Amino acid sequence: MRAFIVAASPLARAGLQNILTTQGVEVAGAVSSIELLTDHLAEGGAEVVLLDASGEQYESVLGSIDKLELTSEAAVVLLADHNPAPGWLAEAVRVGIGAILPTGASPEQLVAAMQAATAGLIVIHRGEIDSAFPAARAASRPFVELAEPLTPREREVLQMLASGLANKEIATRLTISEHTVKFHVASILGKLGAASRTEAVALGIRHGLVLL
Repeated sequence: MRAFIVAASPLARAGLQNILTTQGVEVAGAVSSIELLTDHLAEGGAEVVLLDASGEQYESVLGSIDKLELTSEAAVVLLADHNPAPGWLAEAVRVGIGAILPTGASPEQLVAAMQAATAGLIVIHRGEIDSAFPAARAASRPFVELAEPLTPREREVLQMLASGLANKEIATRLTISEHTVKFHVASILGKLGAASRTEAVALGIRHGLVLL
């Protein structure tokens, strides 16, 4: 497998090159930014790009990848140093990212992800699942009865949350204040043991509280 490295830090570039070389991956070259990569890819014939996006604005990184159509030239493996904003993972997949790993991924994980990406598969590190797919986390929990049932009004609010309505819209439909809506939402999250509105809806579906 032949790879190209993109990392802003010279130290990161050297470290990644050393890791790949010791894992038997041929490194075609390394640059400091995506914009410098296009010509090198055409000349080097790399199958996969290992992109260290730690410390970068992910929206900007994904925008550059999309604009330069980088994923049409090679498989791209992205290293991220934290969980970015909700929805970023779907955008990464949309622009063609083949694998998403934390910067602390092991050499074996890096190589496995690169091989999978070059084979046309999408790899997501286990650590990204909870933040990216809260509904999946909720669905994996053992089913338990609620210690305290939702009130009829709370069930109305939960149903509206499932429909994607914001607090202001819920307040208008129920003829109540936004403050009261926030109170109901907080109570719903507490009773369901949910960390977010999305997770509350997922749990509400499991408990039969939301009509689809």
